[in-house]
Amino acid sequence: MSQQVTGQRMERKDEVVIGLEVHIQLNKLNTKLFCSCSTDYHEDEPNTHVCPVCLGMPGAMPVINEMAIKFAVKVALALNADVQPFTVFDRKNYFYPDLPKDFQISQYDRPLAWGGYVTIEAGQGEKKILLKRIHMEEDPGKLSYRGSITTARYSMIDYNRSGMPLLEIVTEPVMNSPKEARQFLNKLRIILEYLDVFDGSLEGAMRIDANISLKGGGRVEIKNISSFKGVEKALTYEITRQKNLKRRGKEVRRETRHFDEINNITVSLRGKEEEQDYRYFPEPDLVPVDATGIIEELRGTIPEMPEQKRIRLAEQYGIGENFAKVLVLDLKMADYFEEVAKSLAEDGINLNVAASWTVDVLRGELNYRSKDFRFAYSILEPAEMVKILKYLTDGKITEKSAVEIIRTILDKGGNVDMIIEEKGLFAIANSEIEKLCREAIEKNPKAVEDYIAGKEQALNFLVGQVMKATRGKADPAETARIINKILS
Repeated sequence: MSQQVTGQRMERKDEVVIGLEVHIQLNKLNTKLFCSCSTDYHEDEPNTHVCPVCLGMPGAMPVINEMAIKFAVKVALALNADVQPFTVFDRKNYFYPDLPKDFQISQYDRPLAWGGYVTIEAGQGEKKILLKRIHMEEDPGKLSYRGSITTARYSMIDYNRSGMPLLEIVTEPVMNSPKEARQFLNKLRIILEYLDVFDGSLEGAMRIDANISLKGGGRVEIKNISSFKGVEKALTYEITRQKNLKRRGKEVRRETRHFDEINNITVSLRGKEEEQDYRYFPEPDLVPVDATGIIEELRGTIPEMPEQKRIRLAEQYGIGENFAKVLVLDLKMADYFEEVAKSLAEDGINLNVAASWTVDVLRGELNYRSKDFRFAYSILEPAEMVKILKYLTDGKITEKSAVEIIRTILDKGGNVDMIIEEKGLFAIANSEIEKLCREAIEKNPKAVEDYIAGKEQALNFLVGQVMKATRGKADPAETARIINKILS
């Protein structure tokens, strides 16, 4: 009994506690947070999207981007947060090469919003990831290194990113595994894309600082992780590192570490700063923001969120719950399915067919090519997908031919009818298939004997003979049915 209790205590002692600070670029805005510089800098030369304001030149005065406030309020409302009608910008003082003013305009004790939550799947149920606060701030510049941070001989600074509108979402320390952290980030990204406030495919769109500790140990902050996979790898490494320290009887120090994505390790940067180290005080060049009117204006404009869409898709189109869950993971994928489903519904086709081919086949082919549904919209329009599925359900093409058409369009372009004609993909009529089935039966009496004797694989052999004769144009299931009918 005492051993069991000890084991439970050890498990509690090593419990993983994770909290995240997620920095979201509101990159769907045209201009930066406090100046008129363009936010469309990703393909341009370093330090070409800058001005005296975002470079922190003496005498330059910031002006608040009103649309940035609206975007931020929209996000806070969608995350179930308590949006504050009165908010203040502050100066966060620290010295780092990527911060041209030697302070960052951020928010401290009067942030945009308090609280909120995001629901994720956990085990057999759901878990609410509670949020502590949501606030706005300007993005620093970007430091680059030749190689990794541990081996580079110097740093390079690009200030194009300086002044980009950032939303920082701080969670409570309620996650207990790297997997939960990744699930939260995935769900958060989906919500943000539904709100149309950021493009998650752009470099630097979402960056994460992860706070992690083993219960009873010091808290370690891992800075500037740039991908969801990176978060999971960094946290997994840090859990192992901290457990090893504890096993050797060493103290886990409270510190800030950097995730080296090349070597998949964390390296120490400095001791962990406390809030008082930043010497916050109200930004004297900016007036407080009264967001009362904006909150009321935006409250009724929140679009259909993923959970609402999941329920509606399942009910409206009669598709399986699992299909609906996957479809809402990508707004463009859900929109693509709906366009296909509406056309097929007019012909009375089971819409699980549309869901399956969207989720399983097309999504898989896009992932294989590192493409998304924005690419599908541009090269395989929903109307063309409708044509493929109608031919398939009418028996004019086989599943194998349908996949070949999709792959050809994704790789080379073209339209459905042209590809079918060029490759001769229309299915063979049942009368012709029956003729070939009889020929296969006549030429392979041993396989027929085996099948009659109960060897099911003999039927597969006969089907294969017909498929070979038709160069894959016959439908395997229909061919098997015809052979079975003839032999019975």
